[in-house]
Amino acid sequence: MTTVLIADDQELVRSGFRLILELEGLDVVGEAGDGDEAVDLARRLRPDVALMDIRMPGTDGIEATRRIVGEGLPTRVLILTTFDLDEHVYDALQAGASAFLLKDVGRERLVEAVRTVASGDALFSPTVLRRLVEHYVAAPPATRALAPELEELSPRELEILRLVGEGLSNGEIASRLFITLATVKTHVRHVLQKLGLRDRVQAVVLAHRTGLVAPDGRA
Repeated sequence: MTTVLIADDQELVRSGFRLILELEGLDVVGEAGDGDEAVDLARRLRPDVALMDIRMPGTDGIEATRRIVGEGLPTRVLILTTFDLDEHVYDALQAGASAFLLKDVGRERLVEAVRTVASGDALFSPTVLRRLVEHYVAAPPATRALAPELEELSPRELEILRLVGEGLSNGEIASRLFITLATVKTHVRHVLQKLGLRDRVQAVVLAHRTGLVAPDGRA
C-alpha cells in the first residue's frame, strides 16, 4: 500500500486530503503543520509520497523538500499550492520536487498523481509545465535542424525526449508508443544519462530549448 505524508498549515485542508486518499485505499501515515515537522516525519515514517504545501510558517515547503531530497530519503515530494503563478514554484522544482499540482485539483487527479509519483514518475499540470518552460526558455531556436547535443540519442530516445517535453508521464508514453512501462523507464534513464541531466524537469526544459518541442507544445 502506498504511504503518504500530508504537510499543510491548515488542518481543514489536511483533513480533506486525508479523506480523499484514504477512501481510495492509500495509507496516510502522518500529518505536519510546518516544514520542520514534515522533515521529521519523513525521517521517522519514510512515506512513499509527501503532499507538500509551499507556504507554511517557519520552515516552508521548499526548504522541507530540499532537506528530504538532500538526505536521500525514499520520500518523493508532490507540491500542492493555491497559485500556479507562485513565485516559488521554480525553487521548489529545483529543490527536487517530483510533481506540482494546484490545490483545486479534482479528486481523481489527486489520487492519480500520488500513485504516479509513488511509482517513480514525475508529473506536472499543463499550466505549470507551460510556465516552467516560459520561465527557463527565452526563445526556442527557429531552425528544425537537430541540436548537436541531441545527436548521440537514438531515434527512439529522441521520440521519448520529445514526449517527456510535452509533459507526458511514463505511463502515457507507454500507451502512445505501444511499449511497456519498463521499456519507457529504461529509455528515460538512458536519455538522462547521455545528456547529463539531473531529472525530468531538466529534460523538459532541454526539449523546448533545443526546439525538439515547439513553443505551442507540438513537435
